[in-house]
Formats: sequence, C-alpha cells, structure tokens
Amino acid sequence: MAEAPVIGGSEPQTVTLNDTVFGARFHEPLVHKGVRAERAARRRGTAATRTRGMVSGGGVKPWRQKGTGRARAGSSRSPLWTGGGTVFGPQPRSYTFKVNRKERRAALSSALSLHAQRGSLAIIDVAALPAPKTKDAEALLRHWGQPSPTLLVLDGSERNAALSFRNLKHVAVLTAESVGVLEIVGAASLLLSEAALDSLIARAGKVARNAVNDRDDRRAVSTVAKGGEGAKVAREAEDEVAQDEVAQDEVAQDRGGA
Repeated sequence: MAEAPVIGGSEPQTVTLNDTVFGARFHEPLVHKGVRAERAARRRGTAATRTRGMVSGGGVKPWRQKGTGRARAGSSRSPLWTGGGTVFGPQPRSYTFKVNRKERRAALSSALSLHAQRGSLAIIDVAALPAPKTKDAEALLRHWGQPSPTLLVLDGSERNAALSFRNLKHVAVLTAESVGVLEIVGAASLLLSEAALDSLIARAGKVARNAVNDRDDRRAVSTVAKGGEGAKVAREAEDEVAQDEVAQDEVAQDRGGA
C-alpha cells in the first residue's frame, strides 16, 4: 500500500493511504475526458455574433432590380456586404457535457494515484500553522523539497493554513469540494490536510450502484412477494379481472343485438 509523509509534525511520520483510491492504475483516457469536461464546464459560452436580422438598417433595397448593370441586391445588411450580418457565427451556449459518475470517480482516483506512485504527495499537519504566517508555510515547502507548482487542498474550516499559503508563488490553494482532476494532474506536487484527505477518499472511493442491478433486485423482491399467500392473492385478483372482462363483453353483445 502507498504511504505519504506528514510534514509540519514534531516527529517524522507517514500515513498509509487508501489502496482503492491511491493505488489505482493510471487511466489516461478517463483522466483526459475528466479534464475536458471540467474545462468545458468553466467556459462562459457568451461569444455571440449578429445575424442579418439583428443588424440595424438594410430595410430599403439599395437599387432597383434591373437596369443598373450591377449585381442585384435586396439589403445592405447581407452577409456579403461590409457591415452585414454574420452567417453561422457563434451564439451563446453551454459547452458542458456529461461524464458518468463512475468515470468521474475513476479519473479522480487515477490522478491521486499518480501522485502517490511518484512520491509527490504529502500530508500537512495544519496544527503547525496556528496563525497565518507565510514565512512558516514557505519553510514547510522548502523542507519537503518537492518541485513546484504545488497544489494545497484543505478543508473549508482550515483558514489559517489557507491564508499562510495563498500568497506563495506557484502554490494554489483549493478546498476538497472544489478541487478537480484538472488541478491535480496539472500540479507537480500535491499537499493534503487530513480532513481534505478524508473528503477526497469519500469522493473517489464511493462505488456507484448499478441501475441494472437495482432493477433486478426490485424484480426479485417482487417475485418473492408473490410467493406463498401472495401468489394466491394474485391469482384471485387475475380471476376477478377476467370475470369482469367476460361480463363486459356479454353486455356489449346484448346491446348490439338489441
């Protein structure tokens, strides 16, 4: 199982990492898909052009149809004219696309496992920073000795550590809820607090339930419920429905004969 050193503590120690989350094989296609999805979701999608119907003017035919020797024209706002509308230009839209839940978790696990395998992952003891002090944060990174850029992932309540690291060059500070695959694979080294470590394990290690299995389970429960007394009740109900249908058919035939 992978291990990560703890920096900032009074004594050298290591933390054993969850093998399911930090021992996964690096799956490049899933990581690539996850990064694309995150980048696409961050696009504002506000690029817009004006079509010929949006450009002001052009309500009068520039010249008569025949007799001038020039090409016929119906509007000065035609896409062929300078100052005219744009054909097939960009319009405001959303660039997001869906990534399945299992794929998102597998991509996050792959990115975390990559840092664990190459030794660029460490756990920070936030108790070593009782007050916001950038000098102490810089000393911790220098003692760790990993290359930059560094990504620091903290819990939302660990404010002192966030304030200590946020002004350092080549250091990004994010919460465990907002960090994504893009930031993790883009960092040369990864620093986690214990609370952030638990949050990331919960995000990446939870196994999604299979909808097909759920449906099969419901069918199995339904089958069990129909056994024994349930089967007898079901047969009686089916017989009553069949008798009602026969009675309705007889009434309809009598009305037709009348």
